[in-house]
Amino acid sequence: MEIRLYIDEDAMSRSLVRGLRSRGINVTTVYEEGQAGQGDTGQLDYATQNQRVFYTFNVGDFCRIHKEYLAGGKSPSGIIVANRRRYTIGEQLRYLLNLAKTKSADDMRNQLLFLN
Repeated sequence: MEIRLYIDEDAMSRSLVRGLRSRGINVTTVYEEGQAGQGDTGQLDYATQNQRVFYTFNVGDFCRIHKEYLAGGKSPSGIIVANRRRYTIGEQLRYLLNLAKTKSADDMRNQLLFLN
């Protein structure tokens, strides 16, 4: 099964979403799903329930939440974290497209990946 992305409020960029969609990636956002303002754990719960890989700039919190999720016996659909100031929209787009070509949804399960 192909990776399906869920982009949080911090990482949300219309240009990024348009770029991904124009290249055939299944992506949705916190805003489109009516989840804006939900807490971090609630966002990850939503992504997991909908079998979507979560993409965020919130590195510190999601590294911690990932550990808590696994320790609690939960199985997230995957998390990708990036440093907001380090990557342009184009760099994010290239990385996410490459990831979608090389990894399946099953490959991403329980994984926390850093954008690089």
